[in-house]
Amino acid sequence: MATFEELVAEGLSVPVEGWDFSWFAGRATEQRPSWGYARLIGERMAQATRALDLQTGGGEVLASIPRAPETLLATEGWPPNAALARERLAPLGGKVVEAGEDDDLPFPAGTFDLVVSRHPVTVRWPEVARVLAPGGTYLSQQVGAGSLRELIDFMMGPQPIGDARDPERARREATAAGLTVTDLRAEALRIEFFDIAAVIVFLRKVIWTVPHFTVDAYRARLEALHTQIESTGPFVTQSQRFLIEAHKPA
Repeated sequence: MATFEELVAEGLSVPVEGWDFSWFAGRATEQRPSWGYARLIGERMAQATRALDLQTGGGEVLASIPRAPETLLATEGWPPNAALARERLAPLGGKVVEAGEDDDLPFPAGTFDLVVSRHPVTVRWPEVARVLAPGGTYLSQQVGAGSLRELIDFMMGPQPIGDARDPERARREATAAGLTVTDLRAEALRIEFFDIAAVIVFLRKVIWTVPHFTVDAYRARLEALHTQIESTGPFVTQSQRFLIEAHKPA
């Protein structure tokens, strides 16, 4: 059985660019939402003419669509991810524009009949509404309030849960931007971590979970978590996800 230090070294050695989570096979599990986001966007993309994927990461999910629309664009703010996305989306004819999550979208008003986004860091609803064409659709799977609370509290101590990621707040902000919300669903999903290396890779990859995470800064908590996993089995936490679909009036 690997020691704590060996697992730490392994966790620090794994590349964390992009949103490919295949390394976690056998190290962690995550229940998937029932609505099947990848399937949904594949269906919508097949019917779209001009589509945009916001904060695409490495383009992993978008690259899975069976058929691309005539125009396919994506935004990504982190250059290493943007480079991965360009490579992945090239076979679909997709183009990647570097733009941060807080930037204005670099597209004219009314450009897209479909805008999608999986796990956006932030949503600028007025910008989404602006770039949608009349009758256009926004479809997004997002992280809900209190996601990974058990892991965050273990690492940082009890943290308040705000409403920034509350599904009903998303509904209100979409409506205020002039969109009509036609679907809003939320689910709590089970996540298990089987060793501390998986926790380290996750916290390095999903950087907003424990802001400014480093192994040195959190070594004591990581060691305590390692001991708990060794004693009682996988560490269990819950992810919160919601699906929101909104339309711009024709």
